[in-house]
Amino acid sequence: MNDKIEFRSMTLADIDAIVEIEREAFTAPWTPEAFHNELTQNLFAKYMVMAKGDEVLGYGGMWLIVDEAHVTNIAVREAYRGKGLGERLLRELMRTAAWLGAARMTLEVRVSNERAQRLYRKLGFGPAGLRPGYYSDNNEDALIMWADLDPSLGRERGGMSS
Repeated sequence: MNDKIEFRSMTLADIDAIVEIEREAFTAPWTPEAFHNELTQNLFAKYMVMAKGDEVLGYGGMWLIVDEAHVTNIAVREAYRGKGLGERLLRELMRTAAWLGAARMTLEVRVSNERAQRLYRKLGFGPAGLRPGYYSDNNEDALIMWADLDPSLGRERGGMSS
């Protein structure tokens, strides 16, 4: 499976597939309009899809502000979870951020989402604080995590265009 996976910039044509993944992954999914606005109005936003042929397996997004990348969302289609694809996707986001000049990356994760936190720690993210009541669906706190990006990541960057 791994040899046929590609990473590319998200397009408006991907929104329906992305919203399906959002609904599988999150209790408070983003709307199609939110993704449309990110792709057409937000100059800081960079979104990518991970695809195999015509099927979108996952996606990730970030805002690049000066030398920092803030992961807005990242998810893998339910049928493909547990196969290391989330790690590949996050690594690609990190490579892309470094290639675009980011020195650090941050994200928020539910304090109860230990699986995601393990992945983030594996890739160099460390806890930096809490955002109380961050998640609107249940008022759960978010753990803020940061990672320093290795500038050499940008030199080995793969296929996402900016």
